[in-house]
Amino acid sequence: MFIRYISILFFLTAILSIDAVSQRPNMVFIIADDCTFRDIGCYGGQAKTPNIDKLAKQGMRFTRCFQAAPMCSPTRHNIYTGLYPVKSGAWPNHTRAYPHVKSIVHHLKPLGYRVTQTGKTHINPREVFPFENLGGGKNPDMKYIDRLFSETAKGGKPFCLFACSNEPHSPWNKGDASAYPPAKIKLPPYIVDTPRVREDFSNYLAEVTYYDSQVGEIVELLEKHGLSDNTLLMVVSEQGNSFPFAKWTCYDHGLQSAMVVRWPGKVKAGSETDAMVEYVDVTPTFIDLAGGEPVAPVDGKSFLPVLQGKADAHKEHVFGIMTTRGIINGTDAYAIRSVRDTRYKLILNLNHESKFTNACTKSAAFQSMVTKANAGDKTAKRLVNAYQHRPAVEFFDMEKDPLEMKNLAGHSDYQKHVSRLRTKLNAWMKDQGDQGVETELKANERQGGNRRNKKNK
Repeated sequence: MFIRYISILFFLTAILSIDAVSQRPNMVFIIADDCTFRDIGCYGGQAKTPNIDKLAKQGMRFTRCFQAAPMCSPTRHNIYTGLYPVKSGAWPNHTRAYPHVKSIVHHLKPLGYRVTQTGKTHINPREVFPFENLGGGKNPDMKYIDRLFSETAKGGKPFCLFACSNEPHSPWNKGDASAYPPAKIKLPPYIVDTPRVREDFSNYLAEVTYYDSQVGEIVELLEKHGLSDNTLLMVVSEQGNSFPFAKWTCYDHGLQSAMVVRWPGKVKAGSETDAMVEYVDVTPTFIDLAGGEPVAPVDGKSFLPVLQGKADAHKEHVFGIMTTRGIINGTDAYAIRSVRDTRYKLILNLNHESKFTNACTKSAAFQSMVTKANAGDKTAKRLVNAYQHRPAVEFFDMEKDPLEMKNLAGHSDYQKHVSRLRTKLNAWMKDQGDQGVETELKANERQGGNRRNKKNK
């Protein structure tokens, strides 16, 4: 009798355990590549993004989401590890994490999740990121995503999927550029207006729309397999585009990201939050969603209370780091560090005596800006010079000047805020083991190629 009782108890426990796992939400994280958040429709942009806009109406739109490094590879390491770049070892581009670092795979698999990735990888080494890879190529493989969703719908494990697009990374050769006539485009005031710039910006906007179509395909696959209701879907834009003052900089055009989250019945439809969150918070949030306990050491923290409408704030400060050493056409060492609160932004250009260069400054579009400047156009000359020759300190009132056009670092009325944020930034750098210029000079030691699985070779 006792044995029979124990057997029944074991059986019921197993059933309950299986049911608990099945009720855990699936997680889908979709990320663009080199997309400025301000160009997305629901953020006031010119790009037609009906799928992302629809998700924003069905879920929550974040107005203050940030990443710590305005380059592809450190950004992805940032997301998957929950660590800022220097602490993880991945601060330059084409980088790798320290071998002892743990990623989201190590945290979610013991909780019963399939942890999968498809599309652009740009991470290294394999032992730190042992994702189940779905398909090859630089864009999400819809055939394999379809298979993953089908297996889950038939009773498989819950999943955490990272669908990583290569769009709208240059060259901009996807999408319908005719939808964006160059003459009708409205260029940001910090970009010099030339015919070549307008042509490139048209192609870029078309590729933003192409990325939006990829988002739409994944949403359709979730609906096809009846998984929408039990899936948290997070869509982000990554760092900014490769026009001036965006990617490769610590201005908000480079560090701020779109973030839209849909979770039916859990996240309020049509809601918006000003809570400051960072990419380092994604891994802790997903662990929280999966029913796991907070892990250490990580720099991020779960923003699940924000998603659930239980909190209006998350972080008081966000941080940025840019390393030019080792990037294509990059200045040998141009260390940039930044800190931002809800109102003010401080940027330190630690190698400001050097000329700031990267792939953007070698582009045909930028050279057309230089030509216009050399021809005597004062606005073009001012903007080209501002991009390549920075002061040691930049300070902006983000409420009055969201495009960071007026440096207030020397203004007496703001010195207490400059001092306060400098103290905060210095403390963060010390905690991270970031020695500024010295750390920049060691960047090449952290490069070594980015992992691609065998199917992608």
